[in-house]
Amino acid sequence: MKIIRFILTLYCFVLVLDSCSTKVDLYAEYKDIPIVYAMLNPKSDTNYVKITRAFCGSNDNFINANDVALIADSSNYPGKLDAHIVELKSSHDNYYEPTGRIIALDTITLHGKEAGVFYAPDQTFYYTTEPFNTGKNGVKYKYRLVVVKPDGDSLTAKTGMVGNEEFSILTGGVGFQMAHTNNVRKIIFKADGFASLYEVSFQFNYLEQKAGQGTKKKSISRSFGTRTIDEFHKLEGTGNCYYLEYSENWLFDALAYAIGGDTIVDPNHPNVIRYTDDFVISISAASDDLAYYYIASQVQANSPMSLVTTYTNIEGGYGLFSSRTKIERVANLSANTKRELFGISPWGFKEQ
Repeated sequence: MKIIRFILTLYCFVLVLDSCSTKVDLYAEYKDIPIVYAMLNPKSDTNYVKITRAFCGSNDNFINANDVALIADSSNYPGKLDAHIVELKSSHDNYYEPTGRIIALDTITLHGKEAGVFYAPDQTFYYTTEPFNTGKNGVKYKYRLVVVKPDGDSLTAKTGMVGNEEFSILTGGVGFQMAHTNNVRKIIFKADGFASLYEVSFQFNYLEQKAGQGTKKKSISRSFGTRTIDEFHKLEGTGNCYYLEYSENWLFDALAYAIGGDTIVDPNHPNVIRYTDDFVISISAASDDLAYYYIASQVQANSPMSLVTTYTNIEGGYGLFSSRTKIERVANLSANTKRELFGISPWGFKEQ
């Protein structure tokens, strides 16, 4: 797998660093270094690209990075850069050709950023409201970022657009029970062709009405955390289907924790009534580039060494140009789950 090869390469790089001299010149001659971050989302009506530059001092002119980071001009390029995104479409033999569509990026100032390490409250971003294609019927899209700096040099980056039609949740129903059990069930999904990093979660939504009060929306949820595709189980007999397991006790255990002792006093005159709303399965997917970046960051966080290079896919700079999206599916509660929820549980649940 590409991810494994990347980890081995990074590990070898760490070993090389370990054998190098410990004499390091903290300041090199100044060089214009672009920093770019973007997470394109095909479902968003506006996508942002953050384009800044690195700042540093010299051996003769020490700077406090924390102070300089608070100055907007230290990070931003003067004026507006020539920045655009080129659309590429798959053809034959996994080859991608330009469609002729070029998406120009404009600048916008976003307000209200809380004070922190970098300047606030206003931040400058490049953005577009143009839609991004995700592909269907085997056709896929990639997008190439091109930014021309004031000195005429340019930087480029490319990412596949996640969210094509093959990415889908196959599980249509979920089941739970009150009695303690070691039984598990599966959430099955079809992986995205460009994604290697996923986060699966589900949420049970319900309505709560207490005596003399209005109805409130309530929910309980669980996230299974961020995982690479290799951390899921592959469904036998399929080419691109994966699953993870969940406990059949989760729903009732979570409700017991959320509701606690707030139960029905008298079934005929309850002090609270609850109605089921829906059960939503959500899966977020991010392209390969973010997966490599995530793994490199994990290695860096767990390394006893201070010099570990973070992954970047920006040619001519540093940062990350990637894509992500999220899909959801409303799942049906099993008949047994409803029977126990409506007839046995002490929380006054009724079906609308």
